[in-house]
Amino acid sequence: MTHHLRNVSPPSTLHYRFHKGGTAEAGFDDKVAIHLEREPNGECCAGRGEFLSAERRVVLPDIEHAEGNPVILYFLERDVRDMQRLTKGQPNHFRKRIRMAIYNDARVRDAQFDYQGQRIAGQEITISPYLADPSRDRFEQYAGKEYVFLLSDAVPGGVFGIRTRSGPAGSTAEPLILEEMVIDGGTLPAPTANPVAEAS
Repeated sequence: MTHHLRNVSPPSTLHYRFHKGGTAEAGFDDKVAIHLEREPNGECCAGRGEFLSAERRVVLPDIEHAEGNPVILYFLERDVRDMQRLTKGQPNHFRKRIRMAIYNDARVRDAQFDYQGQRIAGQEITISPYLADPSRDRFEQYAGKEYVFLLSDAVPGGVFGIRTRSGPAGSTAEPLILEEMVIDGGTLPAPTANPVAEAS
């Protein structure tokens, strides 16, 4: 709902690094690029994404009249497709749980991040969409999955990074799956255990 692109002057390209780790599957490192162009009326922005590469690439239609950074949509759409692959669940179910968690259960705190050698101010928004999911028994090992959105007006496009962590709720052990995306020039803070999930 935030106008992340108000600090971007198109044409412009936002670059991010993507990392997948964890014990469940082989990890990899890849790249993300969000290309932003002026629309025919001169306003910002029309968005086109190159999210990962080769067989991992996420293909979505170009995004018109973008205000929120399209990288969030790309990241979450890939996440939903991966949850479908891992659990055989329905994509719309996962999309709905994520939307509900963002609107109803998001935990927001002020944060600081390292970007291009400087400390910048921002916000950390955390959701755990599946903790109260009535269908969680169908994918119990992923029920404690946590999503962390790191936002800052000090970076182009407003999105510093996104992290998801799947594993035992509240555990500091190596997760089943850890996926992290961060803007070029940024360093993600170390992940921490989720006390809300642990209490559940």
